[in-house]
Amino acid sequence: MKSLHAWFPFLRWPRLTPTLFRQEWTAGFSVALLMVPQSVAYAALAGMPLVTGLYAALLPALVGVMWGGSTRLSIGPSALTCVLISASLTGLAQPSSAQWVNLAIWLALLSGTLQLLMGLLRYGWLLNLISSPVMMGFTQAAGLLIMASQLPALTGWQADGSFQWTDVGFGAASLAALFLAKKWAPKSPSIMLVVAASAAVSYAMGYAANGGAVIGALPASLPSLGLPHLLTFEELAFLAGPAVLIALVSFLEAASCAKTENQKEGTVWQENQDLMGQGLAKIVSGLSGSFATSTSFSRSAINLASGAKTGWAVVGTTSFVLLAVFASPALFHVPRAVLAAIVILAVSSLIQPMAFVKLWRIARIEAMTAGMTFVITLVSTPRIYWGVLAGVLLGLSHFLYTRLHPRIIEVGLHDDGSLRDRHLWHLPPLASNVFAIRMDAELDFAAASSFEKYITEKLSDQAQIQHVCLFAQPINRIDATGVETLQQLRHYLQRRGIQLHISGIKLPVENALKLAGELGLESHVILYRTDIEALHALRALTIQPSKGSNSGKP
Repeated sequence: MKSLHAWFPFLRWPRLTPTLFRQEWTAGFSVALLMVPQSVAYAALAGMPLVTGLYAALLPALVGVMWGGSTRLSIGPSALTCVLISASLTGLAQPSSAQWVNLAIWLALLSGTLQLLMGLLRYGWLLNLISSPVMMGFTQAAGLLIMASQLPALTGWQADGSFQWTDVGFGAASLAALFLAKKWAPKSPSIMLVVAASAAVSYAMGYAANGGAVIGALPASLPSLGLPHLLTFEELAFLAGPAVLIALVSFLEAASCAKTENQKEGTVWQENQDLMGQGLAKIVSGLSGSFATSTSFSRSAINLASGAKTGWAVVGTTSFVLLAVFASPALFHVPRAVLAAIVILAVSSLIQPMAFVKLWRIARIEAMTAGMTFVITLVSTPRIYWGVLAGVLLGLSHFLYTRLHPRIIEVGLHDDGSLRDRHLWHLPPLASNVFAIRMDAELDFAAASSFEKYITEKLSDQAQIQHVCLFAQPINRIDATGVETLQQLRHYLQRRGIQLHISGIKLPVENALKLAGELGLESHVILYRTDIEALHALRALTIQPSKGSNSGKP
């Protein structure tokens, strides 16, 4: 049974009772009121036929929650993933054309397959490659670009520079109503109400008959499953990079939602299971003739706020979206300007300029990384994925720099009994002939050179030093390079007649040094289990300096 649940996690869902049905379908209806107009609007953002937005909210949403680890996430079209799709395909085909649709389907299949493989191979940790500052810089730049892309539809802007004032009226009125409702009535189904009202006004004034831009006729039928046309090798090579980025960025969207859900429930997030669910959702979306899906933070928040307890709520949402597919003729008269207003409302929450100020106060290097990601994303338009790639490289470069330059300090005894940076706190040395240090990093190939260089440079002008004590509590790992470096350092100290002491060594480090023969009696290294024991011994050295032998027992 355990193996069956691993392959079919939806079998863990509670049995559907009348009470649970009412509760979950009520929450599902609340989400569907937002999901239906959003799905159509996001399909336009991705450059896809509008009905594919509804298709992406059917089977993909159902499969994603059935095989995912977080059962109350709303899977379907999302603004960030849709703008990545549009940016990736710009220049390769005309939006909504058969070639564009075929390429978008392949993006869904490729990114979904990658996520599925990552989940199966337990590679969920790879999402850590994109740090929070990089994601912040990218999402804010993407939010601005999404807003800018919606201005023509919102205002009815023409190639000759003129505007359609009717479009401006629909767009401005819808945008104002949506923002006011968001502020004063956040729990109301404002988007669906605005869509219904705009459709009624549009029909009454004959907007479509006079050439106004409306949604128009949508197929009132279900998607047919099938494989897309094969790609050329050049097309496949071009889509590989964007597919990787969509897989990572869309999963970071899912991660932010999933972490919120699990924190509220006090449960552990199953990132690899969610990777498999998200991957399968994208694959099914591609097979349905639609585009790559992701998790919507706004819809997931509504799902949780509406009292959803299980994945049955998502099943309820899907059932209402299914009804909307057959009722799609009701959307015929909705102006395109209203869809643009819906997109702008959705991405407005991404624009948070004060986040850069806050980050600058916390960590300036990371703030600069976020800023560079933001600028490169804007400059590289329409290939905005270069912003994320540049941010990842900047983040990894900073990570490597910190690993290659670990924090190594000479310690002194503070008045509160702790060992602190002697020079920062203006503390005296532990003893006149003792050089006590601490390295707050792993002793591996990245840090070993800095470790050895720090000690040799500090000892070069301190002839009175007879004892070096390494407070090794922060060192939780050592590799072959670290062992070799410690061996060379021990020999260097012996040649100068200096005794090496090590305090608080951890078991993995101790075992590695034992196997290398660096802690035997012939090594002449004195070990201490605790810092208190080391401090007492070092203080005694000022009274009677010790020639020393390995008296500490591991």
